[in-house]
Amino acid sequence: MNATPLTSPATPGAAQGLPAGGGTGRVVVTGGRHAYPLRDFLTRNDVNFVYLDESDSQDAICVLPDGTRLTNPSIVELARGLGLLRAPRLDTYDLVIVGAGPAGLAAAVYAASEGLSTAVLESEAFGGQAGTSSRIENYLGFPDGISGAELAGRARSQAERLGADLLLAREVVSGGERDGRLLLNLADGAQLAGRTVLSASGVDWRRLDAPGIDGLLHAGVYYGAASSEAPGTRGRDVFVVGAGNSAGQAAVNFAEFARSVTLLVRGQDPAARMSAYLLNRLKATDNVTILTGVSITSVAGDNWLREITYQDRERGAVTVEAHALFLCIGGEPRTQWAVDDRLALDPAGYLFTGDDLPRPLVDLGWPLGRDPYPLETNRPGLFVAGDVRHGSTKRVATAVGEGAMAVQLVHRYLARE
Repeated sequence: MNATPLTSPATPGAAQGLPAGGGTGRVVVTGGRHAYPLRDFLTRNDVNFVYLDESDSQDAICVLPDGTRLTNPSIVELARGLGLLRAPRLDTYDLVIVGAGPAGLAAAVYAASEGLSTAVLESEAFGGQAGTSSRIENYLGFPDGISGAELAGRARSQAERLGADLLLAREVVSGGERDGRLLLNLADGAQLAGRTVLSASGVDWRRLDAPGIDGLLHAGVYYGAASSEAPGTRGRDVFVVGAGNSAGQAAVNFAEFARSVTLLVRGQDPAARMSAYLLNRLKATDNVTILTGVSITSVAGDNWLREITYQDRERGAVTVEAHALFLCIGGEPRTQWAVDDRLALDPAGYLFTGDDLPRPLVDLGWPLGRDPYPLETNRPGLFVAGDVRHGSTKRVATAVGEGAMAVQLVHRYLARE
């Protein structure tokens, strides 16, 4: 791990003195729940840091290796302080990729290797949601499995070596056109243009509407299941909500540390959404329990999660003690930037492409005599790959394949248009 907690990251502990920083080669982070987004950013971007748990603190403080002290920094401010915020090398690229999950990184590797000037914009961490997975065991070529972070790290290094421009902490807020180029407006006010754009922005975790959730967020309640939190669950009772592979992988990971892991599944059959190999492993793990037909109704605690209540179809309301609750309940597409850009979205907010685009195309503003290419939206030159696409299969291999396919379509577009 790249984090060295002096008290468990997921366990409230006594405040400790904050080093002055400088000369250690590591970032020092202190604070309670407010420090979690910073720790998550540092962990997912492989930045070495020490965490000092001050559960009652209302501030999150980062001391950088050069001694700079940041109080309640934004992710952008922290990235800038660490020298991770880089300026684009070009004003206009052949291909600008929004999102650095498996689809975006695969596209970056193939595009850069084939001579296209390529930029990748990532708002949080390279690897996307897949990068948080403790182990991916059904990806071709890795018989012993590989962590999402390692897979993302290898892909990132490969893309950089081939010449792609990877830009971290860059959030796209809207799009448009200028002089025949697709224009991306960034949250910091900057603009970047591409002859083509690939949206591989992925999904965010769907929020759970239950009393107490928001008040205990990052204080025992988490969306997703960051591997960095696993050591802090040692000897504790942990609950994971979800029925997909992300929830199953999280349960397997936490089972190595926690006293007990309970997987809460709303439906009756977890096999409907979870890979068989993963479900079989869970059933064979002594400290894992799978409950079906249940749903969280509330959580409670003081400065930390203490108990959860769930509704059981047979037993009614059940309240149990809990140290941590990880919510892996599906995703919501990251397409907010596309809403004002006249892009065709399905009712859930996923981007329509190719043959899935509603007809007639003229009603969508399609200006060309040809039909859109596969993976192309109703805006010529704007392609989509991975989880954010309508009808996508939520698998790493599929996302990688779509990223590679998108590059071939970009070549076709550039040659013709």
